[in-house]
Amino acid sequence: MRLRFAPVGLVFVVSTAAAQMAEPARVWDHYTRTDAMIPMRDGIRLFTTIYTPKDTTRSYPILLTRTPYGTDTYLISIGPDSAFEREGYVFVMQDVRGRYQSEGEFVNVRPFNPTKSGTQIDEASDTYDTIDWLVRQVPHNNGRVGVWGISYLGFYSTMAALSGHPALKAVSPQAPVTDWFLGDDFHHNGAFFLADAFNFMASFGVPRPAPTRKREPPFNYGTPDGYRFLLEGGSLAELTARTFGDRIPFWKEMFAHPTYDGFWKARTPLPHLKGIKPAILTVGSWFDAENTWGALQVYSAMERQNPGLANGLVMGPWYHGQWWFEDGNQLGEVRWGSPTTRYYIDRILLPFFNFHLKGSGDGQFPEAHVFETGANRWRTFDTWPPAGTTKRRLFLGAGGTVSFDRSTPAADRGFDQYWSDPAKPVPYLDRITTQRPGSAHEYMVWDQRFASTRPDVLVYQTEPLTEDLTMAGPMQVSLSVATSGSDGDWIVKVIDVYPNDTPDPDPNPTGVRFGGYQQLLRGDVMRARFRDGFERPKALVPNQPVTLRFGLNDVLHTFRRGHRIMIQVQSSWFPLVDRNPQRFVDIYRATTRDFQPAWMRVYRDQRRPSFIDFGALP
Repeated sequence: MRLRFAPVGLVFVVSTAAAQMAEPARVWDHYTRTDAMIPMRDGIRLFTTIYTPKDTTRSYPILLTRTPYGTDTYLISIGPDSAFEREGYVFVMQDVRGRYQSEGEFVNVRPFNPTKSGTQIDEASDTYDTIDWLVRQVPHNNGRVGVWGISYLGFYSTMAALSGHPALKAVSPQAPVTDWFLGDDFHHNGAFFLADAFNFMASFGVPRPAPTRKREPPFNYGTPDGYRFLLEGGSLAELTARTFGDRIPFWKEMFAHPTYDGFWKARTPLPHLKGIKPAILTVGSWFDAENTWGALQVYSAMERQNPGLANGLVMGPWYHGQWWFEDGNQLGEVRWGSPTTRYYIDRILLPFFNFHLKGSGDGQFPEAHVFETGANRWRTFDTWPPAGTTKRRLFLGAGGTVSFDRSTPAADRGFDQYWSDPAKPVPYLDRITTQRPGSAHEYMVWDQRFASTRPDVLVYQTEPLTEDLTMAGPMQVSLSVATSGSDGDWIVKVIDVYPNDTPDPDPNPTGVRFGGYQQLLRGDVMRARFRDGFERPKALVPNQPVTLRFGLNDVLHTFRRGHRIMIQVQSSWFPLVDRNPQRFVDIYRATTRDFQPAWMRVYRDQRRPSFIDFGALP
């Protein structure tokens, strides 16, 4: 490596073949890269890469991204699109404390410390110290800073909003990691998302004892069949012994905290999002398997706890991060009819930063910019959830029906049941794969016909709709259930069923058949032990009915005339969700002997109805 030291502080210019491979040629034509070790208040130095425009006839705002994935991945921070580069910004990427080339100790979703003083640190203080150094040391900056990032980088963006630095004028948390127990990434309603956590922690969770550029390889399954591998691995404790052992500290930490205790509560920023000064634009997506929940919750907390804040929400029809890496014209087999990413960058994101960091534009932004799937169009709203919705309720009924009224005869004490066997869990996908995200990130719109034929999946559907129906906002599930075991999971999926005469797409390289296609719209799991709270789990009494109430993430979706609404109910979703032993034990310490089959019952009568509430737009 050839290093040419610049005149200020700890900065040096890098000109290496590796750097050039990581960056498009256009970057080298118009930007100068410098690397810096920026000191924090406790003396730890963070590795930071800075791209400054070669045109020095004017000043530029700074766009900062803080990442645990290494600053070498240029496209993660700026993307393949050059719109921001043409506008003119100073782009800054920083390895967070303890990752890659930065010094210090890394802590996963490091808790915010609202009472820190002196040399005490958190991610907000590291952001403050970084911004303070940048505005003083980077030449030709205009003194205004924006922060943005996707996923884990979105978490650091949320933390930036808490930094309080006066130069920070705009923040865009995008698909932000927000709560790893309640609704993001590794747990939903207390249920462990096995496939995601296993794949991620197998490489990301390996300790980094000293600064390095080395990247850990993904886990080698030795087979393309992740379902079979994880099933034969046994219980979570047995799987750990056979694979990770003691190599992944955070894997062990997660298992040591099986309830929503102080360990998890300390890691959510939501209660602290008060007194926010910079403008906020939270970006999420309807089909983000990782962080749809986080985006919606960050926006809501910002709105609720900061009256008068310039606070906006964007929800597009994308998978996790798709809005930065692809044109957003489709997801899996489902087409949206336009390059939604282009609209988002040109009409929403770039104007947001240009106004707050450059003072260009009129600053007239809608509160919520949301893509309506089904109708396939962008819409704007003054509030989210939108005002003017009508509360509707979908009841599960006899004979696999769904209706908008409680038409079940009062004398009917009806229920449906199925035999749930942890040794034969329902797959979440009819594809042989070890990766999600990756080859199966489109599972959030996946055709559910493969599941609807299984005897351990209950299927309910409406008659063909006689007019369009637009669901808008959150959905709430109320499920009356019982089991012959002492614990269990209930997964509820809301599905858009296409008419049998729906034409196939043209072109159709995958040979999909859209007639009768069952497009997943929403799906989530409720672990019954947490029905009365996530801090203190409670066993189920065998064969005693209880009511499970839980939310599904918001939607804006139009079921077209002639389509059907389908609801599927099941008790496994493997290996996306770990298997519930269906016995009230510590699932993280259970053995294969603790697993038992059980009858799972769903009631649907007058006394114990099961239904889904949602808002409908006229």
